[in-house]
Amino acid sequence: MANTDDVRRLLLIGNSTLHGRRYLDHTAKEIQDLVGNAANVVFVPFALQDRRTYAKKAQERFRRMGLSLTSVHDVSNMRRAVEEAGAIFVGGGNTFRLLKGLYDHDLLGSIRRRVAAGAPYIGSSAGSIVACPSLKTTKDMPVVQPPSFEALGLVPFQISPHYLDPEPTSTHMGETQEERILQFLEENEEPVVGLREGSMLRVQDGAITLRGPNAARIFFRGKTPFEAAPGSDVSFLLATSDAAPVGRIA
Repeated sequence: MANTDDVRRLLLIGNSTLHGRRYLDHTAKEIQDLVGNAANVVFVPFALQDRRTYAKKAQERFRRMGLSLTSVHDVSNMRRAVEEAGAIFVGGGNTFRLLKGLYDHDLLGSIRRRVAAGAPYIGSSAGSIVACPSLKTTKDMPVVQPPSFEALGLVPFQISPHYLDPEPTSTHMGETQEERILQFLEENEEPVVGLREGSMLRVQDGAITLRGPNAARIFFRGKTPFEAAPGSDVSFLLATSDAAPVGRIA
């Protein structure tokens, strides 16, 4: 598992589209602030099957942010493109398909090295999950089989995007997202951040801040889940479970 140090700059977004808004509208300012004047953003579109259409959508949105974006599927040497990227954007979709693509094209090491050198990393949904140690907190169907569940490990915790709270009046008897996360923690040590729609984590200068309008639900093994309010410093996610706070964060 990689350690998050001061040089790393990450924006881990829970969802790319918010109800009533267009693609990445709710996070555009955060992306622009993180990326700055990066000359070229490299896009990883492997989470969707139609990479061409996906890349075109991302290119158009980044163009409106004043940024140039190139998809790795359009270049002859993907690893070199990543290693020379001004910033990296990994889009959402199916997490199994995304991670398999990263393995198939031998890009995990290239992304880790580029991020460790200071290039901003932007992940959305599945792109945020693969920034974690593994894909074990995805809700996606395993439509393909990657060689391993091990992901990039850019942060030492897991993200569970599109987090939905249990509905007290619901008659649906299936497992809630919270129950599934608690099952994950029966077998694994990494803390989990349940990111509600519109929320994201900004990792910079060795600290982590919860951005967006909604609280996040945070889970540590052996501890009661608790809420982190918008704007909270959640840098404790870099610490051990023993150092985790207890109770609610106001």
